[in-house]
Amino acid sequence: MNAPDLQAAKKAALALGLSVALVEQPYRVAGRRSPAPASQLDAAWLAVVAQLREDALQGLELLTGGRSSGARVACRTAGEAGASAVVCLAFPLHPPGRGDDPAKSRLPELGAVRVPVLIVQGERDPFGMPPPARGRTVVAVPGTHGLRSGVAVEAAVRPWLAHRLARARRSPAARA
Repeated sequence: MNAPDLQAAKKAALALGLSVALVEQPYRVAGRRSPAPASQLDAAWLAVVAQLREDALQGLELLTGGRSSGARVACRTAGEAGASAVVCLAFPLHPPGRGDDPAKSRLPELGAVRVPVLIVQGERDPFGMPPPARGRTVVAVPGTHGLRSGVAVEAAVRPWLAHRLARARRSPAARA
């Protein structure tokens, strides 16, 4: 949760008056370095979202996101979580060195998201560069998968969030 890119995205959201909840992945809380299977990560995330919707974020529009594995979780669960948009920091498009193997691509996870998506990706990320698509904005920033430049990440996230916020204020139907 203290990663420079997560802190930069949080700063961008707070500067626009949005509420932010940072959530530590369960495997990290348990002290493990490797993520649990996708189904476990997704279930844990959806439980956290449900709790937040009943408490601190009750009645608020929900925008989800994450970095790396957390970005994948946010994409896979966007529909079930009721997210109006998704922010992905360092989305791991494929394992390093496996970009030419379609079976290893995680592009279907991005393609399945039915709400607007922002992807902020290091221009030299060994996990690949997701392609832009309808409803998907991809911003390349200096760096690799670590996205150490909080300034660049904040500069990518803030205008996208501001645009989403402006659309939501103009028309509730424009949120989708």
